[in-house]
Amino acid sequence: MKQSIFRYEGHNYLVPFLIISSLFFMWGFAHGILEVLNPHFQESFHISKTMSALTQAAVYGAYFLMALPAGWIIRKWGYRRGVITGLVLFGIGSLMFIPGSAINSFYFFVLSLFVIGCGLTCLETSANPYTTVLGHPDKAESRINLSQSLNGIGWIVGPLVGGQLLFSGVNIAIPYALVGIFVLSVALILSRITLPDPRRAHEVDTNEKAEEKPMRVMAFGFGMLTLFLYVAAQTGVNSFFINYAEESIHIEKQTASLYLAFGGMGLFFIGRLAGGVIMNYIQPKLVLLACAILTFIATLIVVVCSGTISLIAFFALYLGESIMFPTIFSLALRDAGTQTKLASSLLIMTIVGGAIAPVLMGYIADTTGSMAVAFLIPLLCYAVIGGYAATRKACTIYAST
Repeated sequence: MKQSIFRYEGHNYLVPFLIISSLFFMWGFAHGILEVLNPHFQESFHISKTMSALTQAAVYGAYFLMALPAGWIIRKWGYRRGVITGLVLFGIGSLMFIPGSAINSFYFFVLSLFVIGCGLTCLETSANPYTTVLGHPDKAESRINLSQSLNGIGWIVGPLVGGQLLFSGVNIAIPYALVGIFVLSVALILSRITLPDPRRAHEVDTNEKAEEKPMRVMAFGFGMLTLFLYVAAQTGVNSFFINYAEESIHIEKQTASLYLAFGGMGLFFIGRLAGGVIMNYIQPKLVLLACAILTFIATLIVVVCSGTISLIAFFALYLGESIMFPTIFSLALRDAGTQTKLASSLLIMTIVGGAIAPVLMGYIADTTGSMAVAFLIPLLCYAVIGGYAATRKACTIYAST
């Protein structure tokens, strides 16, 4: 009998799944618009690529610092409180762009992005594992990929809105102020409704099974490393796509932001949406392996070539990246036994990889004078991701079936 994606043990989790999935768009937008801030700040404040990468370091560094506190909030008060906390911090950080614009301080903008990053940490720590338990355990990868497809739409809208506004001279505070007002409004709405916490029921029902199948430390650790390297690669690619496009493909910033939004992020969205369907028929680890091979080859082309072929390679790269984060996240959670909430916090901490890779790539580009050479960093990351997928054993389901 075919298993339902949203039904499990007599419960239908479709409605809470849709509510939580809508939040994925919000942080996708936040990350997407972040990618156009690098070239914008380079131009506005006359700073180097390395210095501009502090924008990514602030957001992704917050993931490392805030992940465990976010996990504590979830364990003590549940997923809903974790989501609301994240939305409030997200909203406050966005509104901080108003005084930041008034004093025109790069470092105040970096501080604002750090607060946003703290909010995104709470959101992701809550929402990612929540989608995996809203239905049958065997369909966890399909659900998280479907949710992440909305995240992909946010990644399209972010650079589209940001690129068209910022590179045409619009005050940076305007889009962030609108986002802040919207996010705080959603937080108010969610504070008035009740969301189920199926994991609590599952944990009560599976206490004996938790003893039989504890966290597989080595396998989970490899999953953490792989997720760290994926976020490092993805953030590095996104951060310097526009710089690379200017230098090696010879297109202007505003045009490059359109290619990023509709080409790269468009395929990223399509890949995530398709991934949720494909994984109903093909093992997630095999899909991950195929995507790792695709991204490795595409990045190699980006390093050694230029012009139109490099642009096509970038599009292939974004398609290959599309399913990586949710798939690695969900596969790693399978090695966590019933320690889902703690494991989720630890996995979210690995997003700190996004704080490191852009700085390294910016330094390499500033030192060598070549943006292409800096893409050796994500190339190595994709090689390890392929190794994780290739060496992973057949999935074992820890929850009851």
